[in-house]
Amino acid sequence: MRMPAARQPSTSAKILYRPVGIVSSIAGGLLASLIFKQVWKRVSRGDNADPPTPLQSEYAFKETMLAALLQGAIFAGVKALIQRQGAKGFQRVTGEWPGS
Repeated sequence: MRMPAARQPSTSAKILYRPVGIVSSIAGGLLASLIFKQVWKRVSRGDNADPPTPLQSEYAFKETMLAALLQGAIFAGVKALIQRQGAKGFQRVTGEWPGS
């Protein structure tokens, strides 16, 4: 089912939403980081709970790529969730959708 096209947000709605967007982005980044660290602890092998970085040669390429892909997926999912819910909350308070 396709949703009806939303009207264009006003300039004031976009400006008012900026601080909300910034704060929610920071909170989302922190939350995504915590989630990723917990997930990595469960899927990684060995005692080292820290995910490998691309420049750490002691890790296999597959493990480094898995960490990067998993981190990217978690960050993208949390970002989408936070932005969407923030926009819905903003709309409930102001009556306007902040996005374009």
